[in-house]
Amino acid sequence: MIHSINVRTRARVDLVDITSEVEGLVKKSGIKDGICYVYVPHTTAGITINEGADPSVKRDIIHSLERLVPRDAGYTHLEGNSDAHIKSSLVGASAFVLIEQGRLQLGTWQAIFFCEFDGPRHRRVAVKITGD
Repeated sequence: MIHSINVRTRARVDLVDITSEVEGLVKKSGIKDGICYVYVPHTTAGITINEGADPSVKRDIIHSLERLVPRDAGYTHLEGNSDAHIKSSLVGASAFVLIEQGRLQLGTWQAIFFCEFDGPRHRRVAVKITGD
């Protein structure tokens, strides 16, 4: 079964911590040992796992991606959001986390982030939980 998390972003580029929503789905599933797949079915968004304790890390990631892939760099895509497509490709559209004893096996400071690169928008994240 595939579950959905709805995400509302508030800026053109935004990282939204969805860890608690994913944890809730794992708990509800009853799976004790397995894998949790998190996938974004959008071409201008992504998923990453990184530090969630210090908000400056999130700002640094956003700032660095903006420097690497500026919004106005003479792209040819007619919609004017090529930078968002490129950032999505760099970050990736999915991640997985191991589940052990009914809990996501994230590191102490790790969080799961939905990455918006062409917002603000309402988005969907697909989550599939498999195992015993």
